[in-house]
Amino acid sequence: MPTPSPVPSDTARSKRRHAHIMRALVQSTHKRCLRHHGAVRPVRTQPRTAPRCGTRHLGLFMIDLDGAMIGMAALDRRDAERPGHVCPKAGEAELGYTFLPEAWGCGYAAEACAAALDWFTDVLPDELVVLCTQTANVRSMRLAAKLGFTEVERFEEYGAEQWFGVWSSVTPSG
Repeated sequence: MPTPSPVPSDTARSKRRHAHIMRALVQSTHKRCLRHHGAVRPVRTQPRTAPRCGTRHLGLFMIDLDGAMIGMAALDRRDAERPGHVCPKAGEAELGYTFLPEAWGCGYAAEACAAALDWFTDVLPDELVVLCTQTANVRSMRLAAKLGFTEVERFEEYGAEQWFGVWSSVTPSG
């Protein structure tokens, strides 16, 4: 699978960028950011429950604004054990994203997720993408609709109602 070209950087710039990423990741664990993240677990449980690397991870996109990371979008394989699937064998590509609160409402998530879906379409053109978000996360549901996801079902997971939708780059003939 082709990956986006790396951005050239010198060591000092790379270290500063790494510091921005780490600060943004720490900030993204703030209670406001995690309010609708159902799968968040205490750090001490992560080594036992974190998925193995391999074919599960399709693409990770760090979003920066003027050199500071403001969010990220990822395309991963949806775990077969979780509810919500559109393929009999499960393992669909799933879009996920998180942004710092100060980046909310500015259109960055829509732009970044659309770019990630465009990239994915070039890499795996006939594959569906799913998205799952809490129904309480109205902004995320609006974003899903704006990106072209259509609702498949709703179900209970992580103690909250979840919205599950699907997106396809293939336009139905009609």
